[in-house]
Amino acid sequence: MSTGPHPPSLFARFADRFGATASFLCAVHCALLPLVLAILPALGLSFLADHRFEHAFIAFASMLALTTLIVGVRRHQRFRAFWFLAPGIVLLFAGIVVDFDHATRLHAALVAMGGSLVALAHITNLRLSHRHAHDARAATETPAHPARVIV
Repeated sequence: MSTGPHPPSLFARFADRFGATASFLCAVHCALLPLVLAILPALGLSFLADHRFEHAFIAFASMLALTTLIVGVRRHQRFRAFWFLAPGIVLLFAGIVVDFDHATRLHAALVAMGGSLVALAHITNLRLSHRHAHDARAATETPAHPARVIV
């Protein structure tokens, strides 16, 4: 099922980097949101505090992460990144379920931890893909000075 010595596709590398960055920014957004709610309207960014935006972003981030990790597993045959992704997605959706108006800190903590774990899953997937591509190239290269065989 391995794709051989080919490096990860441009899409796979970009998607994981984008996903890691977006998940990290989501975690920062959720951690800081209670502190900056009053400032957002003045900056014209009040949509960032909208629950619909947050729900859509969590759904998008979860689908992107799931897709890139499935592509990664097909390439490098390791499930290690899913150990971060699964609890990350559970925490993100638990944060949505929490009543934001009455449990602001709990909501922020759950979603910030979930976003951090999803970002870590992307980073783990990137490293596994990079290592797989490097190992596959090394396995196909012939040494510059072949060892002498003594008969």
